[in-house]
Amino acid sequence: MSTTPPTANDPAAVPDPRTPDAPVTEAPAAAAIPAVDPRLLVREQGFKGYVEEFKRKIRSGEIGSLPVVVGLIVIGVVFQALTGNFITSYNLDQITLYAVGPGIMAVGIVFVLLLGEIDLAVGSVAGLAGSVWGVLGTDMPDGLAILLGILSGTLIGAFHGIVFAKIGVPAFVVTLAGFLGWAGLQTWVMGERSTISTPIGSFVNDLTKYYFSDVAAAYGLAAVVIAAFYLAQFRDAHRRKAAGLPHRPQSEIVLRTAVLAVLVLVAAYGFNQEQGLPLSLVIFLVILLVTDFVLRRTTYGRQVFAVGGGIEAARRAGINVSWIRISVFMISGTMGAIGGLFLASATGGADRSLGGGNQLMMCIAAAVIGGTSLFGGRGKVWSALLGILVIQSIVQGLNQMNLSSNAIQYMITGAVLLIAVIIDSVSRKTQKTAGRA
Repeated sequence: MSTTPPTANDPAAVPDPRTPDAPVTEAPAAAAIPAVDPRLLVREQGFKGYVEEFKRKIRSGEIGSLPVVVGLIVIGVVFQALTGNFITSYNLDQITLYAVGPGIMAVGIVFVLLLGEIDLAVGSVAGLAGSVWGVLGTDMPDGLAILLGILSGTLIGAFHGIVFAKIGVPAFVVTLAGFLGWAGLQTWVMGERSTISTPIGSFVNDLTKYYFSDVAAAYGLAAVVIAAFYLAQFRDAHRRKAAGLPHRPQSEIVLRTAVLAVLVLVAAYGFNQEQGLPLSLVIFLVILLVTDFVLRRTTYGRQVFAVGGGIEAARRAGINVSWIRISVFMISGTMGAIGGLFLASATGGADRSLGGGNQLMMCIAAAVIGGTSLFGGRGKVWSALLGILVIQSIVQGLNQMNLSSNAIQYMITGAVLLIAVIIDSVSRKTQKTAGRA
């Protein structure tokens, strides 16, 4: 029985050069090694793996919300050391009371910043919406006046977006003109009235004055938040695992949920030590959840990030860039109007200065300090919550130290804003160096 001699090009049948007369044997085929994302192996290494993953993220500029979380801790520790009574249920209630209005306005700013643009008119829009509600509310049902006030902000946002997207006027110029023009219209709408007080018992009055006094309300909301967070984390990990992507193990999900549980339960306890769960906080959280879902779970949200990441690439992908730009400014105007109603509620009514002063600075600073990039394409609506907590905590701490002058608050808030922008810039450069931007 003859055999076919091996050929020189046959890699599986190569004679041993040391024994040329030896029979030819076939070399075993090398087993294929599946490619594995190294991030899938990190959590299998225990604590050391987490440390290495943390170092990798720092080196590559993926710091996320770490700076603002550290900042909140530092602010709490410093003011507690200086005043001795900063971390109290009263301060928690006061911070929440005055943070919700600018925080809602900051949510709209986040949408605009994701495109790499800016809205300088949001403070004037808030003041105008509050004035529209106040004037119309004297002659029509409160609900209709509220609706028209909010609609005024939506229409103004649409106007800004059309001039920017269709005509091509830079957003900075459009909204700067709006900052001046809508403030003038607010004065005209108010007429000879200097102030329109919020009627007792009206919905706008209750926005910041109503509390759910039953202790079950605060703890119930805390339980819902904890359960929702765990389910969202579990679902996300399950989907990523099924797709072969890096995912969090069950132990890490439980740990993260436990940390959140401690925070929200302590907050619930603090609210119950005062007047109870504020209605304003409930509304703010609902707005954050809805807008977060829109940005992270819908096609529209992905298109917003795509336009912010690169206009030409988004256009070639078939995205209607003009509509995305217009709609984002409509969202900003709507959030500004809703925030204006909360400002009117907190200050006791609508007046000619509503939305003025440092409100514009606060809501833009809140979005940036919370982690939304000024360069577009990176951020989340929860940045508004984290950022406004930083700013309002500073304001409340300075008030306790009898340093409540605008000069000091402006200087400190400005310094914090500059630090946030520097961190954002350095992080962006680091990501480019690491090839992740």
